[in-house]
Amino acid sequence: MDLYKSMAVSAAGMKVQGTRLKVIAENLANANTTAETPGDLPYRRKVVTFQNALDRQAGIETVRVAKIDVDKKDFERRYDPSHPSADADGYVLLPNVNTVVEAMDMREAQRSYEANLSAIDSARQMLSRTIDILRG
Repeated sequence: MDLYKSMAVSAAGMKVQGTRLKVIAENLANANTTAETPGDLPYRRKVVTFQNALDRQAGIETVRVAKIDVDKKDFERRYDPSHPSADADGYVLLPNVNTVVEAMDMREAQRSYEANLSAIDSARQMLSRTIDILRG
């Protein structure tokens, strides 16, 4: 039945958005994590890439996480000669995590998760009503 297929597509969407939320939480938790010693690199932001996936058994296109990669954007530099990881010039490398961007990404992932959950709930209600009609 097509309603089961729509539920499977939405469930796959919820799964990838859940993964995305975990990665965003990790980025936010490490937004101020610097290196421990001079010359080491601070935390590097992670990003999730999605990919279409064919579920041959169900005959549907879903989504899945293709990979979790690091953001290649440059680190920010801040002058703080007293910091343990400051270089010879007194600069410290800071993570390439922008908390405003992470908050926006989190909101987008949350909305997408909720939309998929609503689609599953609608399909479940339609199936339940169909069964009720067939019983009656």
